[in-house]
Amino acid sequence: MSGDLGWWVAAALVLLDWVIRIIALVIIPRDRKPTAAMSWLLAIFLIPFIGIVLFLLIGNVKLPRKRMERQKLINRAIEERIGGAELAPSRGAWPAWFATATEQNRVLGALPASDGNRAELFGDYQSSIDRMAADIDTAEHFVHVEFYIVAIDDTTRGFFTAMERAVQRGVTVRLLLDHVASRRVSVHEATFAELDRIGVQWHFLLPVQPTKGRYQRPDLRNHRKLVVVDGRVAYTGSQNLISRDYDSPKNQKRGLMWQELVVRLTGPTVAAINAVFLSDWFSETDESLVDVAHVPVTDIAADASPDALTCQVVPSGPAYELENNLRLFLALVASAQERVIITSPYFVPDEAMMYAITSAKFRGLDVQLFVSEIGDQGSVWHAQRSYYGQLLRAGVRIFMYPGPYILHAKHLSIDDDVAVIGSSNMDVRSFNLNFEISLLVRGRSFVADMRAVEEGYRAVGRELTLEEWEREPASATFLDGVARLTSALQ
Repeated sequence: MSGDLGWWVAAALVLLDWVIRIIALVIIPRDRKPTAAMSWLLAIFLIPFIGIVLFLLIGNVKLPRKRMERQKLINRAIEERIGGAELAPSRGAWPAWFATATEQNRVLGALPASDGNRAELFGDYQSSIDRMAADIDTAEHFVHVEFYIVAIDDTTRGFFTAMERAVQRGVTVRLLLDHVASRRVSVHEATFAELDRIGVQWHFLLPVQPTKGRYQRPDLRNHRKLVVVDGRVAYTGSQNLISRDYDSPKNQKRGLMWQELVVRLTGPTVAAINAVFLSDWFSETDESLVDVAHVPVTDIAADASPDALTCQVVPSGPAYELENNLRLFLALVASAQERVIITSPYFVPDEAMMYAITSAKFRGLDVQLFVSEIGDQGSVWHAQRSYYGQLLRAGVRIFMYPGPYILHAKHLSIDDDVAVIGSSNMDVRSFNLNFEISLLVRGRSFVADMRAVEEGYRAVGRELTLEEWEREPASATFLDGVARLTSALQ
């Protein structure tokens, strides 16, 4: 009798295994990129029960329907408030490709391009935080702060003190921080206690709190970094509000330090960055700040000097139907006529991005990629390395930023007058799973400043050659290939 029972259990398990496989073949390829679908199917076919659990846990790259609908509502509100205002009088002088790229960004992200902006780049870690604190000290009405990671430590203490002084002056300070990322930091309890003590109004972004009814795919993260002061000055870029070693004993043991790039902005584009914050605040708290902390773009003075910049803010993330940042990058690389220079700490592109980059080289352009020589995340670092051979054989020049530094800056420049800076990596996580903010800039003076930053990377780093790469041991490239495969599990 027990033998019969064992036979029936075994038969049921085999049947269940095949049922899972058949259902997976029907469901997984639907509305999913072929590479991601194949990776999920491979995982489920090789480890069916574990694979299906993982798929149910992290297989949906979008947010709940309510949150998706809220983003559409926000976009419509932005469009209605802007109305027919002409924010870019220079439009007639733009190249046709740039005009169509900005239109694509507006359709996908709702925020239009605007003229009359000024920008200043900060590559020194402490100086960027200190400059933000100095601007917070001038606040009269509100301060909006949003970071992937927020921590109080010796590096950021001046920023926290500036927020405290602002609150004491009667300025409203609001702060958003990613729930999972910020809770991982060793000083997170002290950070949250300090925010409460100084009177900052703060909330988690994308909290994973199922007991409180707040849950979505747990690895969807808000990766944006921005600061807005009174709607007249703003910051964005790659840097988090934390020490250069991320307050991590593991990083400290290895001597790791992060190298960043941040941009300070004035002009009408500040209203667009503030709109991103207002959208995120509303999405997380149900509180609309439009009547108390919205500065109309038409109320912000535009710079009329010859060096004024055209800027456009491009938000992206799983609340949008399409990959706004990926489409921006593809449009720019495909439109470049002379050069494409990419800086990304985590370079794990999808197939379309690889085709665009290598095609730019085949068209005769100067194509360069700046990455870190060492990695802080093993699987991502190996996945990134898996693309080096293909890039080098196409003629792309790869420059390695030396350890113990992690080149965490995220920017892209094409030709001599267009660039992007922001929080978005050139990887599938930033394209699909993270909320990001990207700033598109047109202006020769800004690109010249970025060229100086790139030359600094080149001066301290070294170039990886195809000959060197082909000497890599098979054991290392095997790990690279495995990591590349798993990176497609979106």
